Amino acid sequence: MKRTIPFKYSDCGVRHATTIAGSRWKLIIVYALRERTMRFGQLHAIVGNISSKVLTNCLRELEADEVLVRNAVSPSRVEYSLTEVGRALVPILVELVKWDKKFFPQAVEQVA
Repeated sequence: MKRTIPFKYSDCGVRHATTIAGSRWKLIIVYALRERTMRFGQLHAIVGNISSKVLTNCLRELEADEVLVRNAVSPSRVEYSLTEVGRALVPILVELVKWDKKFFPQAVEQVA
């Protein structure tokens, strides 16, 4: 009889992916950056209801995970854009939005 090794969620790729996605804000930030490069103030306005401190921490973590890149255009101007890793998340997020609209049609989309 063949022995089946039980599946361990600790070894699952979902665990690693969720450590990168992490907070409730990170995927919203990636979704907001899906079409264009943005400055901090633009992201703050679009994401909404997030403190500057939390947004800064999320951006730093996403940069460390190579999901986005921070480009200092000048000393007072910084822009954020998705890397290849971040752009690869966009189709997944689009499907997640479709799932949300299908099963939770009463929910209001927070990110335009």
